[in-house]
Amino acid sequence: MLAAVIYTADLITKTVVLRTLEGEPPLVVIQDVLQFRVIFNSGAAFSIGTGMTFVFTCIAAGVVVAIVRFARKLGSRAWAVTLGLLLGGALGNLTDRLLRYPSGIGRSTQLQGHVVDFIEVFPGHFPIIDYFPVFNIADSAIVCGGILAVILAWRNVQIDGSKEEEKGE
Repeated sequence: MLAAVIYTADLITKTVVLRTLEGEPPLVVIQDVLQFRVIFNSGAAFSIGTGMTFVFTCIAAGVVVAIVRFARKLGSRAWAVTLGLLLGGALGNLTDRLLRYPSGIGRSTQLQGHVVDFIEVFPGHFPIIDYFPVFNIADSAIVCGGILAVILAWRNVQIDGSKEEEKGE
């Protein structure tokens, strides 16, 4: 259910942003803190791997398949939330990679669509690096799901809900 909510929110926000902001200057929500600006990302976070869109499409498809496989063993509410966030986010960005320009049904460049990013925090004023990446709802869900997965793994919480005991020497 959470995956469907994330996926739907991602699709709706991208559609609204493209219809209202594409080709327009950034929409400043809070000066120097938050603005909406449309960019098309062919790479991953921080535009790493630009030009490797096909690879990211395959990785996203693999993540979706793995999550669906692991979901059968779910016995933990925390892991259900984690996998819901990861699945919803992966599906959102995978949809862009499959259907957005330059990909699309009937086009010669399959599996190479660019992801729509639009949320920009601290534009030009990020304290550690020159800029913070522009992102979307799917990206946020993936990051939050990834953080939760690390916490659950660190706490030895298994996907079936059991807790793995520490092995002594």
